[in-house]
Amino acid sequence: MEGITNFKDLPLFFSIFVFVYLHGYLFIFRRWTPESRPLASSCLISLLHGVSAVFLATRSLISDPNRGFSSRNTQSQNAVLDFSSAYFLTDLLHLAVFPSPAGGDALFAAHHAAVLFVFLTCRYLVAHGACALLALLIVAEATSACQNTWTLAEARGRDAPFAVSLHRFVTLPFYASYSVCRCVLAPLLIVKMTWFYVTGGADDVIPRWVWVSWTVVIVVAVTVSILWIWNLWVLFFEERYAKIAKKKIK
Repeated sequence: MEGITNFKDLPLFFSIFVFVYLHGYLFIFRRWTPESRPLASSCLISLLHGVSAVFLATRSLISDPNRGFSSRNTQSQNAVLDFSSAYFLTDLLHLAVFPSPAGGDALFAAHHAAVLFVFLTCRYLVAHGACALLALLIVAEATSACQNTWTLAEARGRDAPFAVSLHRFVTLPFYASYSVCRCVLAPLLIVKMTWFYVTGGADDVIPRWVWVSWTVVIVVAVTVSILWIWNLWVLFFEERYAKIAKKKIK
C-alpha cells in the first residue's frame, strides 16, 4: 500500500469500482430482472469495498505506531480513504443512473455525499484524523459481507428457492451483528472521539469546524442506521408473531 499512495489513487480506485459494477451488471447478473440488476451490481461493489476496507483499514492502523484521533495520516491510511471515497463516488453514480423504484435514493445520496465530505477533507484538507475515521469505518463495514448477502438474496426474489433459504438463514446473524456494531460499538467510539475533540485534543491540527462537521455527519449516519435496524427488528418479530398466531388458529 505504501508505494501507491498519491493523487492518482482516487481515479485508479474509481476505475476499479466502475469496472466491477459494469462486470456485475453486464455479466454476473445479466439474467436477473431489469429492476434487480442495478441493485445487485451495487451490492457487488459494496461487498468489494466493505470486505477490503476492513482488512486494509485494520492493517493501516496496526502498522501506525503513532495512531491517535489527531495523528497525522500515514500513506496507507490515505490510500484507504481514497479507496472508500472511490466506492462512494461510484455508488453515487449508480444512484443517479438507476433510481430505485422503491424510492429512498435521496437519503442514500445524502449519506454518500456527507461521508465523501468527511473522507476527502481528512485526506486532502487537514491530513490528520484518519485513525478515528478508519476505526469507525471498520465498525461500519464489519457486517458488509452478511448485509450484502442478505440484500442480494432478497433482491433475487421469491422465485429462487435458494435465495429464499439464504435470506432466511442470514437474517438473524445479520440483524444481530449489525445491532452490535451500529448500536453499541459505533456510539462508544463516537463518544470517545467527540470527547477528545471537544477537550481540544486536535485543535492544533484539525480546525474546529472540520471535526464538528465530521461529528455531525457521523452521529446522523449512525442514528439513521439505528432507526433502520430497529425497524427491521420490529418487522422480524411481527412476522414471527403472525406465524405463531396462525399456527395456533390451525
